[in-house]
Amino acid sequence: MKKLLLTLALFAVTQSMTAQEITLDKIYSGYYRGKGIAGITSMKNGENYLVIEQGGIAKYSYKTSQKDGNLVDGQFESYDFSDDESKIILLKESEPIYRHSFLGKFDIKDLKSGKVISLNDGKPVQEPRFSPDASKIAFVSENNLFYQDLTTGKITQITKNGAKNNILNGLADWVYEEEFGHARLYEWTKNSDAIVFVKLIETEVPEIYIPIYGKSLYPTELRYKYPKAGEKNAVASAHIYRLEGAKTMDINLDHVKNYYIPNVIQTSSADEMVLITSQRTQNASDILKINTKTGAAQKLFTETDPQWVDTDNVTLEFLEDNSFLWGSERDGNRHLYWYDKDGKLKKQVTKGNWEVTDYYGYNPKSKEIYVQTTEKGSINKVVSKINIENGKSQLISNTEGSNSASFSKNYNYFIETSSTAAKPYTFVLKDGNGKTVKELQNNNDQLQKLKADQFVEKEFITISNEAGDQMNAWVMKPKNFDKNKKYPVFMYQYSGPGSQQVSNSWDNGNAIWFNHLVQKGYIVACVDGRGTGYKGAKFKKITYMNLGKYEIEDQIAAAKWLGNQSYVDKTRIGIFGWSFGGYMTSLAMTKGADVFKAGIAVAPVTNWRYYDSVYTERFMRTPQENADGYDKNSPTTYANLLKGKFLLIHGTADDNVHFQNSMEFSEALIQNKKQFEFMAYPDKNHGIYGGQTRPQLYQKMTDFILKNL
Repeated sequence: MKKLLLTLALFAVTQSMTAQEITLDKIYSGYYRGKGIAGITSMKNGENYLVIEQGGIAKYSYKTSQKDGNLVDGQFESYDFSDDESKIILLKESEPIYRHSFLGKFDIKDLKSGKVISLNDGKPVQEPRFSPDASKIAFVSENNLFYQDLTTGKITQITKNGAKNNILNGLADWVYEEEFGHARLYEWTKNSDAIVFVKLIETEVPEIYIPIYGKSLYPTELRYKYPKAGEKNAVASAHIYRLEGAKTMDINLDHVKNYYIPNVIQTSSADEMVLITSQRTQNASDILKINTKTGAAQKLFTETDPQWVDTDNVTLEFLEDNSFLWGSERDGNRHLYWYDKDGKLKKQVTKGNWEVTDYYGYNPKSKEIYVQTTEKGSINKVVSKINIENGKSQLISNTEGSNSASFSKNYNYFIETSSTAAKPYTFVLKDGNGKTVKELQNNNDQLQKLKADQFVEKEFITISNEAGDQMNAWVMKPKNFDKNKKYPVFMYQYSGPGSQQVSNSWDNGNAIWFNHLVQKGYIVACVDGRGTGYKGAKFKKITYMNLGKYEIEDQIAAAKWLGNQSYVDKTRIGIFGWSFGGYMTSLAMTKGADVFKAGIAVAPVTNWRYYDSVYTERFMRTPQENADGYDKNSPTTYANLLKGKFLLIHGTADDNVHFQNSMEFSEALIQNKKQFEFMAYPDKNHGIYGGQTRPQLYQKMTDFILKNL
């Protein structure tokens, strides 16, 4: 009996010790998983909002925050209303294609009659969209554009030349979707009498093929069009389909910059549409007003920049009188500008040494816009309302951390989603002036579990680079930190153009793994160097034509600064990154070989010649124009410099950063007699996940760090 009691006591102690640690098993079991609110949408009356719950789409009152039952019963992945809220489209099931695009099966429910019909007779479609009068819904099927009459059920085919890897109508190709950020390239006119769409002919775009190993006897193949830097892109053209007469007319864009047509935007006028077009260099974009009756195109203005215009981050909002708000970095920070309906600048609406990071809407009654900004510091995001006529501004969110908002249609309420690096997400219902009505959801349980397991918070600091810039950084130190000891340092970064990793916000991903490493005795640090975002255009765009040069200089400078701290062992500094961050890790282990002892590069670009045209040329121009910029900033060029322990990881079916990148870098390392570790994940894409993949991946990276750092 005594032996049994002793065994039980030892077991209890072991369990107690385990409970005070953050483990990989706990991370990937979902033990620390947080809670959220899905599908928040305001109803047109401004008095109710909807969320997706287990039993369906639930309706809540803003005023009382009480549930008023379900608007729709059942389980759906997502939903969207017609403008008048008489109908709702429900995504029943989906199959992903690329990052944004997917094939989906949809039902359309008439909320007055209760009648439900299947879109496209139940066959999968892409990008369905209600006409503004709710009588029809357009969609894309097999690269052709259609619309379905919701009264008769009749389906009308608008285009007939769509074909895989050849012609797309109203739909983005791979590179448009990935780099301009959306898949739909069509829009209804305000009065529902026409559809303006972009056609992409990708016949001459080079094709990439990826072997898919699966479990079949012979591997299969994924083939799609992928324009690499300097190669041919899809030929873009714009067209108008008028429902009356079922006629399609071309829009003549010969007089404007028309290499790319990334945006089709509805205006407040019944017979007008706006196209945003760009030249290949992406340092000038034309904003065009299209007469949808005649097809005539009028240039409203051209946005230019010495380096690049952010064609993937467009803010264009039309007000009731068809004047519009436009986001621009022309004064050195991203701010909003107000134009009249003919493209004449009325005024700059926001000003200051901070940036507008999101736009939520405009209240015509109060003449106020609602925006997210960095006015409380570049690592924070706050929400404000600003009168566009007199400039009066009012902060309506928390003053620190990362805060975003989902507003009621009348702007009398909003649901604030907020977090800090030390506090997980909370969802709070507030009135239009920022006064709390009710906390709807918090993640106190998640935080308590983490704190019980010795979770440590990030410490925010700044580190100077060689140019004298103060770079934002965070550091995580062991719980029992002793300034008289020497600690190894594990650095994490991404570093891509306009990105941000040093943010006062909660991280449900790597931050918990970093805590696991901290408990193993490491200091974990992250530095946002030149090229990253929210510190102004000059800081972000200095990397132009030399992508990777200043970024790696800053990571090396940061590592040296950390190494000079009395509590850091400068001989034990490691670095880790994914995608662009993997690229930086590869440079760190070669150009920074004397500073970094170990590095993990996941899915890295290793030669910008292998990456897509839109992204790469935005920052580098083409290889034909800037060969040195490509070659002098490729880690492959410096493979002979590798000294430390290096782990290279890539998914074989990565459609974004192709496996070819790691193959080329590996060959360069091999030919320079360099020893390194390489892990290939069969049939995994850029995210490297599925089944037990992520637990295995993070265990492998953890073991590598413990062994080599």
